[in-house]
Amino acid sequence: MLRRLTVENYALIECLSLELSPSLNIITGETGAGKSILLGALGLLLGARNDGAAQKDPARNCVVEGVFDIGDYGLEELFERNDLDWQRETVIRRVVTPAGKSRAYVNDLPVQLTALRELGSRLIDIHSQHQSLMLADEGFRIAVLDNVAGLGAQLGSYRAAYAAMREAGAELAAACRRIEEAGRDREWLQYQVEQLDALNLREGEQQELEEELRLLTHADSIREAMGMSLESLEDEQTGVLCRLKGVEHALAKVREGYGKAGELADRLHAVMLELKDIDSELAAEGDRVEADPGRLQWVSERLDAIYSLQQKHRVATCGELIALWNEFRTRLQAIATGEETLAELEQAVERSRGEAEAAAAVLTEGRRRAGAELGKGVDALLAELGMPGAEFRVEVASAPLSPGGGDAVRYLFSANRKMPLQPVEKTASGGEISRVMLALKSLVAHRSKLPTIIFDEIDTGVSGRIADAMGGIICRLAEDMQVVNITHLPQVASKGDTHFFVYKEETEQGTSSRIRRLDSEERRWEIAKMLSGSTVTEAALAQARVLLENN
Repeated sequence: MLRRLTVENYALIECLSLELSPSLNIITGETGAGKSILLGALGLLLGARNDGAAQKDPARNCVVEGVFDIGDYGLEELFERNDLDWQRETVIRRVVTPAGKSRAYVNDLPVQLTALRELGSRLIDIHSQHQSLMLADEGFRIAVLDNVAGLGAQLGSYRAAYAAMREAGAELAAACRRIEEAGRDREWLQYQVEQLDALNLREGEQQELEEELRLLTHADSIREAMGMSLESLEDEQTGVLCRLKGVEHALAKVREGYGKAGELADRLHAVMLELKDIDSELAAEGDRVEADPGRLQWVSERLDAIYSLQQKHRVATCGELIALWNEFRTRLQAIATGEETLAELEQAVERSRGEAEAAAAVLTEGRRRAGAELGKGVDALLAELGMPGAEFRVEVASAPLSPGGGDAVRYLFSANRKMPLQPVEKTASGGEISRVMLALKSLVAHRSKLPTIIFDEIDTGVSGRIADAMGGIICRLAEDMQVVNITHLPQVASKGDTHFFVYKEETEQGTSSRIRRLDSEERRWEIAKMLSGSTVTEAALAQARVLLENN
């Protein structure tokens, strides 16, 4: 529950702090005094987006801080999941800087707004006047039923099955698109594969062919160069080998008398051995290299075919062309096996749909049971609120599967048993809507075990005895949880024993909203003022005393 709320530099609030009781807290004040501003600050604390105009003084930070007692509400798992330190007394703080930057902290640890909103939704339920319009929102109607029925775990299971069904459907749709697109290209792919099959290219072949083409193109000049080289080495009169042999023989003759000559003769012998090896290799290469016009034409034509396909497919290498060839064959294979793949995916979709429908049926059954229970509970509370002839019914009909299940939920209402039931948002008056919402909130709050619920003038449109009955229901609700009730009705304001008064004060710095806790005499005066207006009469004071004594 919320033990203390502190607000600094927010809208018209300079600085205020209030200590709340664990049961029923009443807040009153004149229209425009700042009650809605207080709720805005609290909403900011619970993760609402900053509207960009939070600061009263734009040069200073806006700070909203709440101290909560969360010891008995099973929030340890939520704290662990968000890497937060669980403490029985938890402090939540929201800071908005002059630059409009917003920061949030839980027990002094920074926290993302998504985590703050999740935590806030487990701590406080704020029911404002406009929330009555949520009766027209089917998501709200379903959420109420699920809360009453305790279907949290079942809803989680359904959503997982629904997500799996959607994923399987998306996969099937994507496969259908791929196969359809590939099918349109079947003939084109087939032609490309046939061309590449005919080429039957292998890795590295292009480089080999280009080397062979250069050899065949210059075969005559190569053979001529080799022949000239062999003649220069082997000629019996002028050949290099013959002349070097004579030099070696001359040096060998003077080896004994001149040792250096022997060393040179040995070195020359080694050179001659290398030249003889070169001579042998030249002879072998000369025999291998020969002009072959037929082979030259074949190599040229094959390279032209390779270059042509490379240019056609805009690739630069033999490897890229082979990779494209494999891709085309894979795509053709996918087309060939497409029907089998689609059949498997269709079976997966049907399986996942069956699982989602089974999970949705569990929700439907629980919602129908909860709907009957909710109808009886609302009827009983409406009778207490001065509408004994009113009927409230929940209609749960089948609908296409959606993230919320397979149900269409309507809340039907009649203020008189003789009148036909109609959707509550279309047929109920403002006062009737207020009573229906209070009944719903009361029933849901008992089951949800929220620490705190805040009612912002839920008594709009009612007065007199009905207002007193509303106050009684709110007071009973406060027996099990903390309730903050903003009201303009004295019958409601007289309930409970903690009463705060919101007012405006003019200062040198401008208008400020302030709040103070009223003592018993101040409270009697405030309720008397609510009864009689700005001029408080003795009769109003007496009536205020009666109201307070009766409560």
